[in-house]
Amino acid sequence: MTADPTGHRFVLRSANASAEIAQVGAALRALRIGDVDLVPRYPDDIATPAASGVVLVPWPNRIRDGRWTQHGETYQLAISEPKFGNASHGLLRFAPYREIAAQPDAVTLGAEVFPQTGYPFHLDTRVTYALTDDGLDVVHTITNVGADAAPVALGIHPYLSLSDVATADLRLQVDAAAWFRLDERKLPVAEEPVDPAHDLREPRGVGDLDLDAAYTLVRRGADGRIRGLLHAPDGRRVELWAGADFEYLQVFTTDRYPGHDLAVAIEPMTAPADAFNSGRDLRWLDPGETWELEWGVALHA
Repeated sequence: MTADPTGHRFVLRSANASAEIAQVGAALRALRIGDVDLVPRYPDDIATPAASGVVLVPWPNRIRDGRWTQHGETYQLAISEPKFGNASHGLLRFAPYREIAAQPDAVTLGAEVFPQTGYPFHLDTRVTYALTDDGLDVVHTITNVGADAAPVALGIHPYLSLSDVATADLRLQVDAAAWFRLDERKLPVAEEPVDPAHDLREPRGVGDLDLDAAYTLVRRGADGRIRGLLHAPDGRRVELWAGADFEYLQVFTTDRYPGHDLAVAIEPMTAPADAFNSGRDLRWLDPGETWELEWGVALHA
């Protein structure tokens, strides 16, 4: 018998819902409401594919050449995306998280970002997954436990589905007015108003899309949340929502998700790609300061 390459699975259950959280990357591996999966499942014997459900900290997306400059200092990170020559998806993507607290329907996991080459800062990170009546609520806390102010951004990489509907038949909606045009290395070169190929303000068929794009100027609802929605033909909706300090939604479609003809990720981010260089929405945490963020997934009939 071989070990699970995603580590221990933390299984949450309530009267109408269940979820699985992987130890590696604190990844949202499964979410089920009633008899419908809202996260596409993948085989038990493979590592987490395509960053599925992983927590991305202290930065989401990419840093060009792994090199970044802030406050007059330049740092060099390891190149974790050799194909494009970037540092990608933070420093905890493959880290094992530890259990902090657990209940039948909730779990809190923690992992530290220790000072290292390219990031000489020390963070304590925690994430709590809690089932709700219609989905999942997720709270992150990031505390600077080091001696110097630390630059931080957060992203999460969940894939969403309705398991009884082909993903190609779902319609995707993100009420965003602008997107980031990328170069051949998937790094932003310009912020532009959404064009016909990227405009998701009205629902569009996922099967008609080929996207790896970050959206900004996302409209907030009266509750202060931004949203990405998947609409089913029968009127049901899967909602990815994100609260204060999440300013961006990355949308990624792929035909390389194991066991699925098509998959779509809707990724909340506090900063865009290469924020460690641009400084855009990069949060600096003072020693002892804690940053709390919240997002979630819900199924609406």
